[in-house]
Amino acid sequence: MPVAVEPTSAPRTPRQRPAPHPAARRKPAGRAHGLWPYALIAPAIGGMLYLLVYPLVRAVLISFQDFRLRQLISGNAEFVGLRNYRTLLADPRFWEVVRRTFLFMAVNVVLIMVIATLVALMVERLRRVGRTVVLCSLVLAWAMPVVAATTVFQWLFHSEFGIANWALTSIGLDSFERYPWFANGTAAFAILVTLIVWQSVPFAAITLYSALTTVPLELYESARLDGAGAGRIFRSVTFPMLRPIFLLVFSLEVIWTFKAFVQIWVMTRGGPGDATTILPVYAVQTALSSQRYDLGSAASMITVILMSGVLVLYFRQMFRQEDETR
Repeated sequence: MPVAVEPTSAPRTPRQRPAPHPAARRKPAGRAHGLWPYALIAPAIGGMLYLLVYPLVRAVLISFQDFRLRQLISGNAEFVGLRNYRTLLADPRFWEVVRRTFLFMAVNVVLIMVIATLVALMVERLRRVGRTVVLCSLVLAWAMPVVAATTVFQWLFHSEFGIANWALTSIGLDSFERYPWFANGTAAFAILVTLIVWQSVPFAAITLYSALTTVPLELYESARLDGAGAGRIFRSVTFPMLRPIFLLVFSLEVIWTFKAFVQIWVMTRGGPGDATTILPVYAVQTALSSQRYDLGSAASMITVILMSGVLVLYFRQMFRQEDETR
């Protein structure tokens, strides 16, 4: 009877582990290697601190000092606490400028948001060629330098060579023959509003149009099937979908109009009288006319506080409305 012979098993070799990835064989990063990314961004952070934070801190310090031309040269300024702020708050002209600043901001922001929304809705409905032409025109208007645009508006409303007077007299309005636009406070205020709205609408319109392209078309089709008109669709579909973008654009336009300085300074320097003087212009006038840099810095700080307060109140109102609609 044959005897079964058990097969001899092959000798076992030790199991080889897979070779580690080359990146895994690297040594742990040392302290010097961990600080290298911070060293790379240090110049940018330093530049930002020097260009943004330092001037703000310096302005705050000057607003608490007796800082005039003598202190600007010698550098020895005495701290006077809140005296500069009390001086400003007791000045009736300052409160008149504050009132005019809020009026200027409100008129500009309302016109910018309304016109930009209408332009964005129009661009969305145009064909490809028309849309391209309108968007290119908006970009060109937006890219024009502020001083250049202000100079163009000065010539448009020049009393002798301006196109505005020529056009008005051509249609029979002889009272506008050599009409001095910038000698009339209301007219100068209206021209500045027109200039700032013209400069601001392109950015707001392009931003809102970009947001409109993200709204699903199915929502519009469903609303039309339910019998909703254009106004109802905007209130119930478009605006709720784009509320964050509207909030962002509104905030940027508040900041833009609240700190408008270059246009006013180049065109009217706050005149005639104080008809176009808002807080940034008032701060520069106070600092330069009487060499009261301390009062000018205090006026600038009040401008920052008021602008921040407007934005905070608006944000709270928007967030409260969002909570109620949930």
